[in-house]
Amino acid sequence: MTERRRAAPPPLLPAAVLALATACGGDSAADNAIKVGAIFDLTGPTADVGTDYADGMRGFADWINRQGGIEGRPVDLVYQDYAYQVDRAEQLYAQFVAEGVVAFMGWGTGDTEALRLRIAEDEIPFSSASLSHVLGDPAEAPYNFLVATSYSDQFRIALDWIAGDHGGGTPAVALMHMASPFGLSPARLGGIEFAEARGIDLALYEMPRGAVDYTAEFSRIRQSGARYVVFQNTSAPAAVALRNAASLGFDATFICLNWCSNAQLVRIAGEAAEGVMGTMPYAPLSVDVPGTRVIREYLEAKGESAEGKTNAYTQAWWTFAVFAEAMRRVLVAGDELAGANIKAALETFADFDMKGVTVPLTFTPTDHLGSKGLRIFRVEGGEWVPMTEFIRAPAMP
Repeated sequence: MTERRRAAPPPLLPAAVLALATACGGDSAADNAIKVGAIFDLTGPTADVGTDYADGMRGFADWINRQGGIEGRPVDLVYQDYAYQVDRAEQLYAQFVAEGVVAFMGWGTGDTEALRLRIAEDEIPFSSASLSHVLGDPAEAPYNFLVATSYSDQFRIALDWIAGDHGGGTPAVALMHMASPFGLSPARLGGIEFAEARGIDLALYEMPRGAVDYTAEFSRIRQSGARYVVFQNTSAPAAVALRNAASLGFDATFICLNWCSNAQLVRIAGEAAEGVMGTMPYAPLSVDVPGTRVIREYLEAKGESAEGKTNAYTQAWWTFAVFAEAMRRVLVAGDELAGANIKAALETFADFDMKGVTVPLTFTPTDHLGSKGLRIFRVEGGEWVPMTEFIRAPAMP
């Protein structure tokens, strides 16, 4: 079994932009630590983006401990690599809950959806890198919270842009997706209906895991007449597809949803990434806003560079930061740091300032889709640059 790891609390740094914690004394003994569980994909099929996300989670735990913890209590982040295996995720979740974690940071769509009923029974507030729309519905997943724009909302934003860009006639769109619940989520949870309502001809094309060539898929897409291709996959397979399209001379507008709209896509795809658009809920570290500045300052203080870190790092850091703020509110109120109280605190968030990395967050007891907007970015000169201001996801026509 992989050895469980913990984020250690190193020496204190100067306070940065984010004001989540106050170094106010308190007992720093292990029994005073706030335990948070996490699973990461470091070796499985989504490790290309999972590794950077894991680094962001661990980075925030390190940073908050350097500030003195949450109201003087250190964060004890316990985590393991689960290699994108649902049964392994369920095993590790049960193990960490038995050890007393009060919140959990998940990863994949399949495992998060499989765990949602157990999460509710255990009253463990849970946020995942999965942005499946159903996880933001408290009627379906009472203890799950989405801290980034759901795949369905991202897809609707992309389709709405396509409808406007195409002008007259019926735009044909190909959704190239991972063969998984994650891959199907944007289409199955509202995307198909939205495309029909907007007069878009949408077809789905599965991207087999481990494939090194998508020539056959592009042959069918070309025959369909599609001139827009949307990727719901991670950066490595999307980059392979882009290189294939370039070698075939296939001229289309390519749009990545968030797990392939990152710096890694550009590194792997090279010139084939030029002009690719991305629905990017969280700003890359190259965008200078207070919420990225605190991360860059933290990395510089450790002697590390922000170069090469992707927006997955930003998303993970700020996902954890939102839960840390909820915990801080519970402690300030003098309440027990228990799951039900953390959940209730999250549900008080109203236009919570995310320091420019994404839109302000709002959670309510009936809506855990905290973020409903994003900016579209585009690769220009090998860099992701903002193409729009923040766009709110359109409602069904």
